[in-house]
Amino acid sequence: MQTISEAAAYTLRFINQTHRSVFLTGKAGTGKTTLLREIIQTTHKNTVVVAPTGIAALNAGGVTIHSMFQLPFGGFIPDNSSPQFSENTKFETKATLRRHFKMSGLKKSVIRNMELLIIDEVSMLRADLLDAMDYMMQTIRKKNIAFGGVQVLYIGDLLQLPPVIRDEEWRTLKTYYKGKFFFHSHVVQQNPPLYIELSKIFRQTDDTFISVLNNLRNNEISQQDIQTLNQYVKPDFDLKTNKGFITLTTHNNKADTMNAQALEDLDGKLATYKPEITGDFPEKIFPVEEQLQLKVGAQIMFVKNDLSFDKHYFNGKMGVIKSLSSQEILVHFPEENKTIEVEKYEWQNIRYKVDETTKEIEEEVLGSFVHYPIKLAWAITVHKSQGLTFDKAALDVSQVFLPG
Repeated sequence: MQTISEAAAYTLRFINQTHRSVFLTGKAGTGKTTLLREIIQTTHKNTVVVAPTGIAALNAGGVTIHSMFQLPFGGFIPDNSSPQFSENTKFETKATLRRHFKMSGLKKSVIRNMELLIIDEVSMLRADLLDAMDYMMQTIRKKNIAFGGVQVLYIGDLLQLPPVIRDEEWRTLKTYYKGKFFFHSHVVQQNPPLYIELSKIFRQTDDTFISVLNNLRNNEISQQDIQTLNQYVKPDFDLKTNKGFITLTTHNNKADTMNAQALEDLDGKLATYKPEITGDFPEKIFPVEEQLQLKVGAQIMFVKNDLSFDKHYFNGKMGVIKSLSSQEILVHFPEENKTIEVEKYEWQNIRYKVDETTKEIEEEVLGSFVHYPIKLAWAITVHKSQGLTFDKAALDVSQVFLPG
């Protein structure tokens, strides 16, 4: 078993020994991803992992909510009423879901045999979508109880990315929901999960900095916190002479431009690496750029945790390209004076199926994407940096209030 906190170990036992649903939360670095992997590997229960987006599902080792439950895109009205709404919105009701519902026998079998449903990145999950999932599971399993009797593990940090609901959708949905988050759903309101928060941070060691971050996160900032942060305000800070910093910016195009320009400014030969793609692996869920372009001296960031025993890197760890060849990439960590060879990582696009003999839920690999788990990292958007840990970062707030 990997290193996990006492609270995480308790969660693991609770999931395996009870049928109660759980909401597992915690800020970045507290071990949510590690615990998710531990549960998947050790639980005796028939388990399915889902997430709201393709990339989130890929990183969690699962599938998207919409692909698992064949839910139409749009809103869900949690009764059989016929509300008035604009032409630009689309809503399903219990009646229309029953009428239009089309699901393969394979997926129905998975849902009927499911014992544990894990929903990762639950901060992005809309309340109405969770109610639609609940209704479909009750219908397929023919059990008029929450999720048809399936235990649910919700995982996520509610202070990260919120659900996306358009204003015209919310004008209709606010009649049925007090808010947009998953915990505003009828099924959670009526069946509240056990709340477990992981609090031990494995990545940060500076207690003062952790305290400031926690206060910012909870909107409890003090004058002392402001004074601490102001020590780091340096308008004339030169990123060219201060190496190893990543710039957090607000717009994708600015981050892309900064990375491209910094790469071009480096001397040396440009090396290009392409992935090995097999089977069904849609471009929209590529976890890294299809063509990885590097030079010696390029500043990079790892986009995955090191799953090996050595734990050389984690998601967000920075490094510098030391050498490049067609078969090898060496990355140097200046702070540790250590150099490692980057191993390729395999991402898998899966679907779930049931072994009809044992009735166990199994993963079937539809396609794979093998590539180096790194990306250029002179700059990244604040949006994409959520959940990552950086040793050195510069925050660019010059366009923070502009649209987009």
